[in-house]
Amino acid sequence: MTDFGRARDRARAMVSNADAEDAVGALGRVGLVARGLVYLLIGWITLMIALARRSTEDDRTGALELLAGKPFGFIVLWFLIVGFACMAVWMAVLAARPDQRGERGAGARVAAGFTALFYAVAGYTTARYAVTGHARSTNQVSTDYTAVAMRRAGGQILVAAVGAGLVIGGAVMIKHGIGRRFAKDLDTGSMPAAARRPVVWLGAAGQVSRAVIAVAAGAFLIDAAVTYDPAQARGVDGTLRAFASAPLGPLVLILIAAGLVSFGAYSLCEARWRRQ
Repeated sequence: MTDFGRARDRARAMVSNADAEDAVGALGRVGLVARGLVYLLIGWITLMIALARRSTEDDRTGALELLAGKPFGFIVLWFLIVGFACMAVWMAVLAARPDQRGERGAGARVAAGFTALFYAVAGYTTARYAVTGHARSTNQVSTDYTAVAMRRAGGQILVAAVGAGLVIGGAVMIKHGIGRRFAKDLDTGSMPAAARRPVVWLGAAGQVSRAVIAVAAGAFLIDAAVTYDPAQARGVDGTLRAFASAPLGPLVLILIAAGLVSFGAYSLCEARWRRQ
C-alpha cells in the first residue's frame, strides 16, 4: 500500500472514530436531560412533603405519577424512557471504553457498569408504568428484596454488606462533591465565565444531597440486617420521610430538596457542557 493509501485509511479511521464518539456523546446528553428532569421533579416533591402538602412517593415513582397527571405527561414519560435507555447505553460504553471520558481506572469501569444497570432498570420500570399505570415505590422494592435476601443463607451478611457499600459510596460522593471532582467532566472552556462557578456549585450541592440519602439508606439496611427486620430497610421515599419525622426534619428536608433540584439543574448544564 502506498503512503497515500495508508494516510487515507488513517484519515477514514479518524473520521469514523470521531463519528462514533459524537454518537455516544449524543446518547449521554439525552440521558443527562432525562436525569435532570427526574431530579427536578423529585426535589419538588421533597419540598412539598417538607411543607406537608403532598403524600406522593418521594422517589422516581412519585415523579412518574406527578408527570402522568399533567398535560403532555405521557409524552414526557416516553422521553424519559428513551433518555434512560440512552443513559444505560452510554454508561455501558464508558464501562467498556472508559477512555471515552479520560478515565482508565477499574473503579471507573465498575461504577459506569453499575450505573448502566441502574438506568436500564429505570428505563424498564418507567416503560412498564407508562403501559400499565402501576409502579412500586423504591421503599416497597427495598423492603421486599431485603426480606427475600434475609430468608436465604448468609442473607443478613449480604444485606449488611450492601448497606455498608451505600454508606461508603455516599462518603466517597461527599468527598467528590466537596472537592469538586465531578467538574473535570465539564468543558469549562466553552462555558460563559459567569456560569462556571454557579454550575459547579449546583453540582456540589447535588452530589452532597444524593450522598446524604445514600448514607442514610445504607444505615437503614445495616439496621435491618442487625435486627433481622426487613421492614427497617428503606428506599429513597422512606429515607426522606424518616428525615421529615426527625428533629428539625422539615428544615433538613428543605435543604435536601434544594440539593436535589440543584442536581437536576446541574444535569441539564452537564448535558450542555459535558466534555466529549
